[in-house]
Amino acid sequence: MLRLTMRKVKKEVVELVESVKPKRKRQKTRGKDEEPMRTVSLSTYHTFRDPADIADLQTHLLSWYDLEKRELPWRTLALTEADVNTRTYAVWVSEIMLQQTQVATVIDYYNKWMKRWPTVSDLAAATLEEVNQMWAGLGYYSRGKRLHEGAQKVLSKLDGQMPVTVDGLLRQLPGVGRYTAAAIGSIALGHVTGAVDGNVIRVLCRMRAIGADCTSPIVTEALWGLANTLVDSERPGDFNQAMMELGARICTPKAPLCNQCPVRSYCHSYRKVHVKQEKTSRKLLGKKDGKPPVLPDIEDCRTDGICPLCLSEPWDEELGVQNFPRKPAKKPPRVERTLTCVVTRDGEEGEEEFLLTQRPKKGLLAGLWEFPSRLLEEGMSEKEHKGALCADLSSLLGVQVIDSSLKYVGDVVHVFSHIHQTYIVHTLCLRDADTQTENTQWLSRSALHDAAVSTGVKKIVKLCDSVGLQTAHTSTDGKRRKSGEKKDAKKRQRGAKKTTNSMKKQMSLTSFFRTTTQEP
Repeated sequence: MLRLTMRKVKKEVVELVESVKPKRKRQKTRGKDEEPMRTVSLSTYHTFRDPADIADLQTHLLSWYDLEKRELPWRTLALTEADVNTRTYAVWVSEIMLQQTQVATVIDYYNKWMKRWPTVSDLAAATLEEVNQMWAGLGYYSRGKRLHEGAQKVLSKLDGQMPVTVDGLLRQLPGVGRYTAAAIGSIALGHVTGAVDGNVIRVLCRMRAIGADCTSPIVTEALWGLANTLVDSERPGDFNQAMMELGARICTPKAPLCNQCPVRSYCHSYRKVHVKQEKTSRKLLGKKDGKPPVLPDIEDCRTDGICPLCLSEPWDEELGVQNFPRKPAKKPPRVERTLTCVVTRDGEEGEEEFLLTQRPKKGLLAGLWEFPSRLLEEGMSEKEHKGALCADLSSLLGVQVIDSSLKYVGDVVHVFSHIHQTYIVHTLCLRDADTQTENTQWLSRSALHDAAVSTGVKKIVKLCDSVGLQTAHTSTDGKRRKSGEKKDAKKRQRGAKKTTNSMKKQMSLTSFFRTTTQEP
């Protein structure tokens, strides 16, 4: 009887999946090894069939959200801003900032951004340098560039008006994908559409026991079908945010708080875990199975063949609900080593200044400022790379820089999403230098703190601060400075050594840089 019923609804399920496939052409051409997506039959075990269940889930989830939601600046703005253009822009900024970045980190950046550029036209009038400076430290720097490009496009090609449809957001704004367009459309514009991000993937996979690779096309489309089925037509934006909030705070990747979940009665994973726990408990206590368990048992997926949404591996009792979702193993990050030199000079007002160079306009950390560096490549020794870096510095500074002028400070490790980067840090102190090209600049330490630099650069400065940068000042020809400066350098060096040996508080960078101003 069960199988007969399931056969009748298979066609409906397939139609549901087909209905949410993106209608526009894929930007990426399918490779030779990729097969076109095939139409497959999905078990109703992984879907919602009863409209009453859907309505009940919506009610419970939204009630929980109204009581427990975090007060976030972009949510407040989305609710209070009457102008639809400004509201759409504000939600767009928040969604781009929140991509692969924690909420706590984004809040301060978002508030500063909206204070400086409260409308899309304000952002369009800014320079990319100003945008990079505002974005510095937030990571994934191409996001800020795409926001800027998008704002300029809205102003120049859309008469300053943000797109008002999900499809328009997807097609007309650079850096906006399927999820971002759906989130902006539902939250800012009230369009009835689901939104599937990482948190929602986890919630839906656990709720409907979807254990196949969640990055596969068939699972992706099934999840979007579920999201579009469940979204509340009266409050689509709130419902999508409630799903995200549930995944971020309750249905977490590790140690999920299932007992606090407002919709756990609809979660297959939760029921499966607790039915098994109750059976085990009854066996340990020697009780017979005459009395039915508190939670009714549930049928697993039943199909004529292999279900494309089910776990391909056995259920792991220790993982419990964390059996879902299953993701493919990540590729290890690429390992890179970079030779870096912190070059300083005496500024006009006595404050030490740093030489920075600008990265290319495209690629990793595009357009940001960094210390002169050279990536270590295969086939060359570190000594050869150091010589090449000295040649680069000589060209930049207009004076000869030799290997012995560079003083090794230490290594700084910084991990990007796909790169494990190690900076091999050296220092070079100049009496004076007067080089200023389009891609170089001298900045005081206070200016460096506010410049468009990456977190890696800030880590390098912190390393120099911790070890006492340039305890013995060296000129470009490798000779010591004047006798008075030599004595001061030795005195500072002895003080640094004494501090290290006694494990006392480390000396600050300003002790060596002879700055006239103090950092706040």
